[in-house]
Amino acid sequence: MNPTDKSADQLKLYNETFDSRFLLGTALYRSPLEMSDSIKASGSQFITLSLRQQNPEQNDGDAFWQLIRDTGCKLLPNTAGCKSAKEAINLAEMSRELFDTPWIKLEVIGDDYNLQPDPFELVVAATELIKRGFKVLPYCTDDLVLCLRLLDAGCEALMPWGAPIGTGRGLMNKYQLKTLRERISEPLIIDAGLGSPSQAAAALEMGFDGVLLNTAVAKADNPVLMARAFALAIEAGRSGYLAGLMLQRQTASPSTPVLGQPFWHQ
Repeated sequence: MNPTDKSADQLKLYNETFDSRFLLGTALYRSPLEMSDSIKASGSQFITLSLRQQNPEQNDGDAFWQLIRDTGCKLLPNTAGCKSAKEAINLAEMSRELFDTPWIKLEVIGDDYNLQPDPFELVVAATELIKRGFKVLPYCTDDLVLCLRLLDAGCEALMPWGAPIGTGRGLMNKYQLKTLRERISEPLIIDAGLGSPSQAAAALEMGFDGVLLNTAVAKADNPVLMARAFALAIEAGRSGYLAGLMLQRQTASPSTPVLGQPFWHQ
């Protein structure tokens, strides 16, 4: 692949291609304008939003909704706050109608303390939504068996967490994430728990296909600058992965060989 030809390395999800591997959330910003500017700085082509966050049919959400449309990004509604498959399915149907998109970020939370997904309800919801024609991106843990079950249900991409939502702890279980990458060829997007650009770069260096985050940008002192920082880190991490990272060694190895070099002495 020609490293200067970015179109040759696009993110592919459900037979659609995207130049950016950065998916960005629209919650928690101090103002709608700050949100809009951050999205632009990120270069993201895919933004998440919640039906519960803003309703485009209500007048009080008009300004927000107009800014969302002006970004030109593809919308990824989510089912945040749902605790059962039935609830998530109903919210997904409402989102499809209001936002006019089959895409859905599927969230079914099983524990309020760490916001861990409910694996059983998640598989039930994903199975039904796939049957109904949704393009499901499930927010899941890094459990291999769960991920395989979601693929069996028809999901063509998965979004395992790096750490619990909003913690900023990064890639807490690299062994498990590495196992997912080795066993699963479908797109894998790290969703939740990233707090710094370096963590995003590490995810891409491991071979993950993208990242989705919100808090780390929205709650930064300068969200616009942070969005740009993440975008650059994601690009750097992907380039490093494609270039081929050097193997780690136990012993030192000189970067400047001395064999065959003249020996100068006084």
